[in-house]
Amino acid sequence: MSEQTVTPGTTGTPATTGTPPSDNVFAPPVLRPEAPDASPKPPRRVLRAVARWTAAALAFGVLGTGTAFGIASLERTDVPGLATEDDGRWDYPELSLPALPAGSPPPFGAGNPAEIHHADLRDLLLPAPAGAVPDKKLPGGWISTETFLDAYRQQDRQSVSQLIEDAAPRHIAARGWTMPDGTTSRIYLVRFTSTAFASGMIDDLNVGASAGTPLDRTDTTEIDESWSSQNDFENTSSFVFAEQAPFGAEHVRQAYTLAGDTLALVVHERPGKRETDRIPFQQTLILQNQLLA
Repeated sequence: MSEQTVTPGTTGTPATTGTPPSDNVFAPPVLRPEAPDASPKPPRRVLRAVARWTAAALAFGVLGTGTAFGIASLERTDVPGLATEDDGRWDYPELSLPALPAGSPPPFGAGNPAEIHHADLRDLLLPAPAGAVPDKKLPGGWISTETFLDAYRQQDRQSVSQLIEDAAPRHIAARGWTMPDGTTSRIYLVRFTSTAFASGMIDDLNVGASAGTPLDRTDTTEIDESWSSQNDFENTSSFVFAEQAPFGAEHVRQAYTLAGDTLALVVHERPGKRETDRIPFQQTLILQNQLLA
């Protein structure tokens, strides 16, 4: 598979493709370029995140302030193991990065040692895919600490609540939905005052070699060996876990991602004795990480 990269545009508004959005469920979502800074600067190192499930080779070129991104894609048949008709991916809409407030640096750019995401946290939540039924409790806006605590077992909520109180996050946003096969998805973004507080929360939850503080409706959860560090974008670190058999009335996949001042929790859960599908879970995680990176 040959690597494709995106060549940074010239000064001014980058040209956009004239091809309308694809109706193909396998076509990768696209991050539309934003207008770069008026002063051209050298592009940063081209980044790539490759996953066996995906039909895209993601290549990032950073222009000006670092907020303009482009994606190059490969044909599905160019990716090993993905020549079958349906790999189970969900049909997500095109993605776009929210505009930064005037004068604010990007989260991992120069002049931002605390790695703060200055964009509206709600705009960094991954949108729901086609066919999803929105979760009325997690509509994609701000949520309370109590709503976030619902993700954890009843007996652990008080201790997690104390951790949150001590870390004093700035905001918590969340979006959830249910797919036609019954799989429920929940994405929580917790923004702290700095990377130190976000990484400290990971440590306090005992996430690392294990899933740490158990989520609600989980039994034995272990590291998901199918996840590769190659799937992580620069400036993000993911801790990915899957519930092991025998599990209870539902099967859960979960992941924490640390991205600067922001901690993401991604959960897929499906009732019954079948495991939650791995491919759409990893797809969801990678796309959410893409928005945070």
